[in-house]
Amino acid sequence: MKFIATPVKGMNDFLPADMRLREYTLSMIKEIYASYGFAQIETPAMEHIENLTSNQGGENEKLIFKVMKRGADLARALEKENGELADNGLRYDLTVPLSRYYANNSNNLPSPFKALQIGNVWRADKPQKGRFRQFTQCDIDILGDDSILAEIELIGATSTALYKILSQVNIKDFTVHINDRRILKAMTLYAGFPEDSQDLVYIILDKLDKIGVEGVKEALLKEGFDETSVNKYVEIFDRYSQGVNAKEFCNFLNQDYINDKIVEDVDTIISCVRTMTDKGVKLVFDPTLVRGMSYYTGTIFEITLDNYNFSVAGGGRYDEMIGKFSNQKVPACGFSIGFERIITILKDFEAEKFIDNKNKKAFLIDKKVCVQTMTEVFEKAAALRKEGWTVTVQPLKKNAKFQVEKLEADGYGDIEKVFEK
Repeated sequence: MKFIATPVKGMNDFLPADMRLREYTLSMIKEIYASYGFAQIETPAMEHIENLTSNQGGENEKLIFKVMKRGADLARALEKENGELADNGLRYDLTVPLSRYYANNSNNLPSPFKALQIGNVWRADKPQKGRFRQFTQCDIDILGDDSILAEIELIGATSTALYKILSQVNIKDFTVHINDRRILKAMTLYAGFPEDSQDLVYIILDKLDKIGVEGVKEALLKEGFDETSVNKYVEIFDRYSQGVNAKEFCNFLNQDYINDKIVEDVDTIISCVRTMTDKGVKLVFDPTLVRGMSYYTGTIFEITLDNYNFSVAGGGRYDEMIGKFSNQKVPACGFSIGFERIITILKDFEAEKFIDNKNKKAFLIDKKVCVQTMTEVFEKAAALRKEGWTVTVQPLKKNAKFQVEKLEADGYGDIEKVFEK
């Protein structure tokens, strides 16, 4: 059998320079989130298949990497007609595992609980730029707080983190889109769509930025929806222009469709977050924002950058998910940074060059040096490490030029060749 040197499609090997950039970026994220009071936790990579296929993950449930049963359990499943062959699966996000985690550990956690979770997730997706089958997510969540203070903290913290990271490559302008699933629901009811068809309407609306209003109209008609309802629905979006607030946009919806407090809360969130963020961060009410996860119950948000056709962060309120594990209503809200997409952007700007390498030193020892000289080098290396330096000691190779170039590319700014005196 021939061994394959390349990684599985959609998954990556990371060189030392890649890892320096990733760890450097993660350290900034952790530092900022810690300053907001978020505590880091960890959950397993693998979850029960029942949790992952609970109709909470939207389209992601079609992308699960399932893990087959083992031994006698697998044999019994194979004997059964239509037997379930999988009992576990790799997590496709960090929200479902967090909900299980909280239900299992809530007695040992404060309320509200501000969680930071960083880890790999897996989706059997079609790989492309910024989209992988294995990738890192950085999530912050607030559990046990049903007030809009949670949304304000989450959006403020994430906007601050992204601004600090992206400003290193002179990206200081991005947009935070904010909406509420209850506003989406009110619009479909106002248009006359059946209540049980809302998820399908949302899926089509979510394609608006790609297919336009006319494309949405055609797709809705193709699904067999009443033409009057479709026309009434798409006309709603003719009234939207960027900069309009939620109250102004929703003035056609009366109390039969939505509570005024829900609409006012969206504007309050935007107003409060503006006081916490840099002027390049635009906060807008966006009634076209959907978010794909069906577990969202209230406010939803997403961050986009000009000149990139993907979002770099997204989240929202999911007040009903934890109750599915604990049978107790626990309000919950979270925001996730698309870490791999951020890294892709940083690499586009060669951000590896911005990492400070001044405290990395390499000693290259010629093979002819005596024991005393070698000992002196190791003493110097030990002293520098105590001062906080990163130090490597290596034999000097024949092709010293190539060796030095590789070390410089690996971040070593101080390279000393050692010969016998």
